[in-house]
Amino acid sequence: MIDKNKYNFDEKVNRKGTNCAKYDGLKKYFGYEDLNPLWVADMDFKTPKFINDEIIKAAQNSAYGYSIDSDELYDSIINWQNTRHNWQIEKKDIYMINGVVPAYSACVEAFSEIGDEVIVQTPVYPPLFKCVLANNRKVITNELKEENGYYTMDLEDLKSKITKKTKILCLCSPHNPVGRVWSKEELEALADICIDHNITIVSDEIHSDITFKKFTPLASISQKIANITITLNSAGKTFNIAGLNCAYAISKNSDILDKFKTIAIKREIQSINFFGFISTKAAYENGGEFVDQLKDYLQKNMQFTKDYLQKNAPNIDFMLPEATYLLWLNFKNTSLNHKEIKNRLLTQSKVALNDGVSFGSNGVSHFRLNIALSKDALKVALDDISKSFNSN
Repeated sequence: MIDKNKYNFDEKVNRKGTNCAKYDGLKKYFGYEDLNPLWVADMDFKTPKFINDEIIKAAQNSAYGYSIDSDELYDSIINWQNTRHNWQIEKKDIYMINGVVPAYSACVEAFSEIGDEVIVQTPVYPPLFKCVLANNRKVITNELKEENGYYTMDLEDLKSKITKKTKILCLCSPHNPVGRVWSKEELEALADICIDHNITIVSDEIHSDITFKKFTPLASISQKIANITITLNSAGKTFNIAGLNCAYAISKNSDILDKFKTIAIKREIQSINFFGFISTKAAYENGGEFVDQLKDYLQKNMQFTKDYLQKNAPNIDFMLPEATYLLWLNFKNTSLNHKEIKNRLLTQSKVALNDGVSFGSNGVSHFRLNIALSKDALKVALDDISKSFNSN
């Protein structure tokens, strides 16, 4: 029998003074220390006990030398993708790496040349821009279309921007920050364009387990789509173990995977944290019930936020996301400009949110809010925000 109250997401967790970027990095990133941090995409929930138990068990040996992966680790990934997403992969399709962002950068080098073009669909996770530019490639922006807070792909705009130098499309699936779970039909239409133009798709699916409607791994749709795709994923977001630096790349195309491996080895990003292996295996072997209860709690927090803002600060709006624990708040109805909104959040509301402009030029008047915290703590933040924006 499933215990529906097995995991206590209402428990307060003190992360201050633990070298936590989210809390202890406030002065560095925002210029203020006395802010309520609702920015970095990690959760203020305890990592589940079944992961901690395995970490503690491994630590009892008191030796932390170099480690290697295991068949059991690969089996856990294979079984998780099959069970949760009906995606059949094999060990030969998987390559372990120490993070999705380092892997993105490696992909840019592996599948393009200096001066080539890489398409990103904005507003999008800011490190994608850095990964492209740091490799001396050119960012091509394919803005998502927005209607009443709901975003879709602009495929006509995409086709108009492809040139002979366009080599890669960076897909965020599910999308961060707008919270879309792309439908199979949307993904097929996108992939068909990339197939026609010989463009490699790098699909970031790190939020794929925190979805509130059916999620389709891009490469699971068909062999022809799998042939142009490399998927990047990790248990980090789902189980709050991002700091343990364990991720993986998947491709059914051995040529694509081999090109990626060559650059990964060159960059030494295939060396994994000892506890990263331990935690990822434990997460995927035991995490199904945790994820189901986590998603239920997150959805309740999202609806609570929606209802609260509609009542107390109706000039702030957002579309309930289909995935992630991130809300893409729209402040356009406040009649304030972007700089004024940002200043009011920092100096009056005393909250740290991600600046929407960092996600692309179509992020003006938007800020990203992380709601992966206890409902009580979330209400405190919403109280402070609404007091500053319920009237101008």
